[in-house]
Amino acid sequence: MAVSARVLGRGVPALPALLRRSLCCAAPGRTGGGARRAALAAAGAAGALGLALWRRRAAMAASEEDEDEEEELRFMAPPVSGLRELRRRRRELRSRMELLIMETQAEVCRALAALDPGAAFAVDSWERKEGGGGISCVLQDGDVFEKAGVNVSVVSGLLSEEAARQMRSRGKSLKAKDGKLPFCAMGVSSVIHPKNPHVPTMHFNYRYFEIEEADGTKQWWFGGGTDLTPTYLNEEDAVHFHKTLKEACDKHDLKLYPKYKKWCDDYFYIKHRGERRGIGGIFFDDLDSPSKEEVFQFVKSCAKAVVPCYIPIVKKHCHDSFTPEEKLWQQLRRGRYVEFNLVYDRGTKFGLLTPGSRIESILMSLPLTARWEYMHTPPASSKEAEILEVLRNPKDWVY
Repeated sequence: MAVSARVLGRGVPALPALLRRSLCCAAPGRTGGGARRAALAAAGAAGALGLALWRRRAAMAASEEDEDEEEELRFMAPPVSGLRELRRRRRELRSRMELLIMETQAEVCRALAALDPGAAFAVDSWERKEGGGGISCVLQDGDVFEKAGVNVSVVSGLLSEEAARQMRSRGKSLKAKDGKLPFCAMGVSSVIHPKNPHVPTMHFNYRYFEIEEADGTKQWWFGGGTDLTPTYLNEEDAVHFHKTLKEACDKHDLKLYPKYKKWCDDYFYIKHRGERRGIGGIFFDDLDSPSKEEVFQFVKSCAKAVVPCYIPIVKKHCHDSFTPEEKLWQQLRRGRYVEFNLVYDRGTKFGLLTPGSRIESILMSLPLTARWEYMHTPPASSKEAEILEVLRNPKDWVY
């Protein structure tokens, strides 16, 4: 019997043993004619049943592989843990979180690509020898975006002593066994630097962290946020951005937005400059209550708000005209962005302290170009001075 090599190549098992035995039994033997005919009839029935079962298994295997291929098309690349493994553990929060960050990456990349059709994302899947890997999607030198990166990472291994020390400084009580702390961390992180100075830079990050202590107890928490860094202030854009994030928070608790808005203003503070990096948004970390499921649903709502809070602003301003002086101011503000990320940002510090971390992905947040000028001060009552006032004295945008 001829069997399709293409079907077998898709992981379908060979003919079942029942069918093989039945075909063997059908060979002539020394039995009488009646017994032989009965044996042949039984073998034929068993063989037909075996063939039907084999065809069913082949169809199921082919269907499952087609489903894998179709689902992977939703993402920018196959998930780090693999679709089969994620399906097998589909009830575990770690699997659901990995699927969420993969979906968020794809949604954001496709929304950005639709606005900048002359450019394309370079998709780079990478592995970490200590455990896990990631997918980096970076667009550079487009007509709309100078640099846009949307990264996913799913890593595991042993926490370095430096990283553990950083966590303990935030109040985490981590009990290592023989100095070792197994961990799992995953998240999606993005920074988008547009060319036009009237289009704001935007950053978002949503992540999940899990650590196993010496007694087997697992500590877990979520972190993340979304924030906007405009070069020039547009109050209508600021209201839209904050209102969209507030609506995502309000689905879960009316107290969340004001709490995390203030946290964002306080976190993205460039102490040595006395100003915020931008006009804020929401930010939270070490979130482990009221329950794992409730926190996950909150994070999911925030991640789904990324495209609607930002893309309308890009569409509105990406074709605005601008002067060389406005471009210069954008370059100077980007210098402040670099200062914060390299001096204060917690995620950058953790990445640099994690063994085997991918430096290119960690520093993806930096713009292609920036500028520092000695003692630069904008004229009073200028548009440049207007944004500085807001950065030094944060405003409530939706009340």
